[in-house]
Amino acid sequence: TCQSQRPAAARGGERTRGTTLAPGTKPAAESWMKRIFGFEKEDLSSWERLVCLLNRPTDPASLGVFRFLFGLLMALDVTQERGLSHLDYKYLDGAPLCRFPLFNFLEPLPMDWMYFVYLVMFLGAIGIMLGFFYRFSCLMFISTYWYVFFLDKTAWNNHSYLYGLIGFQLTLMDANRYWSIDGLRNPKKRNAHVPLWNYTVVRAQIFIVYFIAGVKKLDADWVEGYSMQYLAHHWLFDPFKLILPVELVSLLVVHGGGLVLDLTAGYLLFFDATRPVAMVFVSYFHCMNSQLFSIGMFAYTMLATSPLFCYPDWPRRFFRHFPACLGVFLPPAAPLPQPSTSCVYPPTPPGDPKDSPGTPKPTKPGRRHTLGALFTFLYVAEQLFLPYSHFITQGYNNWTNGLYGYSWDMMVHSRSHQHVKITYRDGKTGDIGYLNPGVFTQSRRWKDHGDMLKQYATCLSRHLPRYNITDPEIYFDIWVSINERFQQRIFDPRVDIVKAEWSPFRPNPWLMPLLVDLSPWRVKFSEIEGTLDNQTEVVFIADFPGLHLENYVSGDLGNTSVQVLQGQVNVEIVEEKVNYTLHPGDKMKQLPGGAYHKVYTVSEGPSCYMYIYVNTTEAALQRNFTHLLELQEKIRNGTETEPLPPELQPLITGLEDDDSEGNVSDPVLRVFLRRQRRMKERKERREASLPQRIERFVVKKYYMLRRGFLMTAIAMRNLAVGPPPLEQLTQEVAYANMKEPDSKASLDDSLQAEVGHGEL
Repeated sequence: TCQSQRPAAARGGERTRGTTLAPGTKPAAESWMKRIFGFEKEDLSSWERLVCLLNRPTDPASLGVFRFLFGLLMALDVTQERGLSHLDYKYLDGAPLCRFPLFNFLEPLPMDWMYFVYLVMFLGAIGIMLGFFYRFSCLMFISTYWYVFFLDKTAWNNHSYLYGLIGFQLTLMDANRYWSIDGLRNPKKRNAHVPLWNYTVVRAQIFIVYFIAGVKKLDADWVEGYSMQYLAHHWLFDPFKLILPVELVSLLVVHGGGLVLDLTAGYLLFFDATRPVAMVFVSYFHCMNSQLFSIGMFAYTMLATSPLFCYPDWPRRFFRHFPACLGVFLPPAAPLPQPSTSCVYPPTPPGDPKDSPGTPKPTKPGRRHTLGALFTFLYVAEQLFLPYSHFITQGYNNWTNGLYGYSWDMMVHSRSHQHVKITYRDGKTGDIGYLNPGVFTQSRRWKDHGDMLKQYATCLSRHLPRYNITDPEIYFDIWVSINERFQQRIFDPRVDIVKAEWSPFRPNPWLMPLLVDLSPWRVKFSEIEGTLDNQTEVVFIADFPGLHLENYVSGDLGNTSVQVLQGQVNVEIVEEKVNYTLHPGDKMKQLPGGAYHKVYTVSEGPSCYMYIYVNTTEAALQRNFTHLLELQEKIRNGTETEPLPPELQPLITGLEDDDSEGNVSDPVLRVFLRRQRRMKERKERREASLPQRIERFVVKKYYMLRRGFLMTAIAMRNLAVGPPPLEQLTQEVAYANMKEPDSKASLDDSLQAEVGHGEL
């Protein structure tokens, strides 16, 4: 039976990890276990006692505030990361497009109906936020959310998976018992206790997110600082660079700090003594992540989960200090929670008045309470198992295990792609041709996942017959570097992926192994790169015996050489039809520009070699830019004595806008002035005051939301009464596409697109 070890008024208020005692009530003496963990060891002595513990009445305040914040963040997420604001570009209704659903039978609905799906998801999130028809709103949200989630594996990530999990959890919880419209409509739900398992499930979920992410970071690549090397160069780490070199900032702060925080955050948030410190560090951590990565609402969602580890009555104690005139808009501070049938109430201890106001009647665990406890255990066990379930779904394993998204291996692996070639062979004529990588798809993630590559090849085989290619065979040659290793093949380029076997439950037979034995070479990479000047680039390659790399040396690249580090290779100059054999340490100093060559691995084991080259076109452009900059400075300070040629006159006035570029005849000068103008705009954006930044942010979000809702309104009108004439529809879409005035978006991308300025 459920037993009580404290006064009835205390039980009704759920003070343990929880709520406010009734006035004048003194809490009973508590054991060290109850003070630390919130329960006695006797509560674990039997299944019935455990059911009573997990259904213990708990203040709904903290859960209600989290419900509101989660619903708000998901409503914003629908318009941003889920893609409502650019839904027509995301699905390209009617276009020949290759898609990557979890199940091949899943297809997106017609465009207007996809807008309806997103509208239902958005309204469900708003309903969750307001606690309005709460259970139905949760079903609206999770049904459409998981449909959109399963529709596109290329958009999967850990936090999108987490949103779906939390939405599912809230569907089963009583999170509308506090600060909700349902509570205003139904007095029995208003400010009523919720069972403790409501908090236990979501706390356990957040603990798993932190802890498993920390366990995954025990990977050697993370511990040694190779996973996220580039992050240390971000301006957020500038304070650390005042006392540490950038290499140590990467190793100790980025990698070491991330590992320690993930491993300890869940524990530190749980205990009263360490929670204040944990709240500071996890808040700082998530605020940094919001600036470092494009992760949508994830950082803010994790910030919203942190107060769930506090006493459940914290909103009452916090908001009671606000003026009474604001009480209409803020969560209520009083009265104390009322009894609920969702909870189990123990008998009143001897000596307590049984009929005192606020004392709930004793109840025994029922089927509902048992199911709640059973769900808690099964759900937590499943979440602990899934990140390590890849021995079942072996077909999804590549160099990293499983479909990225449910393993909590956040930021553990970084990849770069050096070379991607798609070759097709006509099954009837034998003709061979090449496809532009990424044709018929908007995603690039198929390069790293065998299951997506199989889907992509199957899709291409359906599209190519329209271009007179019969029964096509398709071969992929994809070169990837993971965590700063050699560039190497990830899939066997000799296998026709259209006819290749693939099963979700068997290892992928055409996956090439990651050459982990060559990982120690990464130390040597840094030494080699340190000996090169700023204009010289190097690429490190590893290949398998019996295979070859066909490469083209652009005419822009001068002094291109190849040097063998390990193994033996034959270099064939295709046009000259000559071969050169290279052993470790040998170097071929001048590969012909504007021509193809092939590098065959002829040793018994893998070969390793490196290309060293200089982009002579970029180097010449940089010299011209340096000369123009010096000339411009002389003109401005009056030290230039020679008359300026007419074609260089724009150096004085510069470029006011894109339309004035036509007045500049010299192409180098045009690129120089365009670069200066955009770098000036970029500097102005970075040095903008806080009010300017806020205004820019609000305006940008306004136009994004505006487009999403206007396009949704157009789609709903089309479904209700049919589409209008094409001319009217074109005008409506043009109005929805209106951009913010003086838009200077994507300046960084524009700079990177300039010829010779990829380093920016």
